[in-house]
Amino acid sequence: MQVLDSDLTSDSRHEIRAVSGTKRQRLDSVDMLRGLAIVLMSLDHVREFLSESQVDPTDIAQTTLSLFFTRWVTHFCAPVFVFLAGTGSFLYRQRGHSTGEVAGFLLTRGLWLVFLELTVIRLAWFFNIDYASSSVGQVIWTIGWSMVVMSGLVFLPIRGITIFGLITIVFHNCLDPVTADSFGAFAWVWRFLHDGGMVTLLPGVPVHVAYPLIPWVGVMATGYGFGELLQLPRDRRRKLMFCLGVLMTAAFVGLRASNFYGDPIPWSVQPEFTRTLMSFLNLQKYPPSLLFLLMTLGPALIAIAAADRPSATDHPASAARRILVTFGRVPLFYYILHLYLIHALTLCLVYIQSGATPAWLFSFPPGHAGEGNGYSLPILYLIWLGIVAVLYPLCRWFGDVKRRRSDAWLSYF
Repeated sequence: MQVLDSDLTSDSRHEIRAVSGTKRQRLDSVDMLRGLAIVLMSLDHVREFLSESQVDPTDIAQTTLSLFFTRWVTHFCAPVFVFLAGTGSFLYRQRGHSTGEVAGFLLTRGLWLVFLELTVIRLAWFFNIDYASSSVGQVIWTIGWSMVVMSGLVFLPIRGITIFGLITIVFHNCLDPVTADSFGAFAWVWRFLHDGGMVTLLPGVPVHVAYPLIPWVGVMATGYGFGELLQLPRDRRRKLMFCLGVLMTAAFVGLRASNFYGDPIPWSVQPEFTRTLMSFLNLQKYPPSLLFLLMTLGPALIAIAAADRPSATDHPASAARRILVTFGRVPLFYYILHLYLIHALTLCLVYIQSGATPAWLFSFPPGHAGEGNGYSLPILYLIWLGIVAVLYPLCRWFGDVKRRRSDAWLSYF
């Protein structure tokens, strides 16, 4: 998933004049978090395509604890990507680019990502080119359109951009009562901006907007302001990131417990503690509520703070860190490859199990593999780890290409 990911690695090798610590250690902590997020995202996609379960993992009445948390842990992915896309925008500017150059780059890159979503990525999901049936605007879509908006916002002071982002995140749930139908012929505008749903931006190309612009553009704008924090001395920035993460997490718990504001889905006490816990954590993602973003970005900041330290090469965790950093440097590359690999693998495995290929394998969204097909969660986890292992050498190769070469086109991947 492309989130100005290269800017947090190759670009940022030039942009930050660290006042303490080394540049590599600072950037590795961010890359590691993004790498963890993209790897977890592939777990969710393996589950979507190959699970034998026909139960919605977020249906509290029917789901199991393991199925629920297999889905829940992947909620951290999209907020991390979009947030760090804003950080990457800030770091790109710090390389010495003028505001106009930054704006131009964000505009072209954003439109490029929207194009990829509707072509290369759509093909990976659908395995067909029947554009009249529908396309889906997901996380790459919203990152692209948010970059387009950011191409205008970068002319504001950093503080202004950050305030815009925070206001969007905190107060966008006040817009929940406003429905697209109230706009009549312009209902598609509100679906694009906030509600989600079917829009037609090009004749004959309907797009189901799963990730509307609001509040994702606010997440990106806030990530832009976060980039300035990364330039502080390591000890100071670690304390600030940790404190911010704890405060956001505490705000989530407090607001959620009150059922007062921040998510349209109230939680309730269930007959079992585990189902009460699931109810408490079951938040709206489409579009993401304030509480959803607090629940995910708060712990994400804590994770960055924990990772932002020198690491001994002989430490047992150093190998895992290097692997995640490798994925975190080329997430768009990983994202595209893993979709094609999982979809193709599903075709093969379902055919082996049933001797047929269900029609849904050539449409969207993916579902369970069909009655009598698919695999249990333990097998899905093994398949997921196998996919990660297969993609690692390819991602390492592409990361090396990006480090060795400075071709302009590489900054768009």
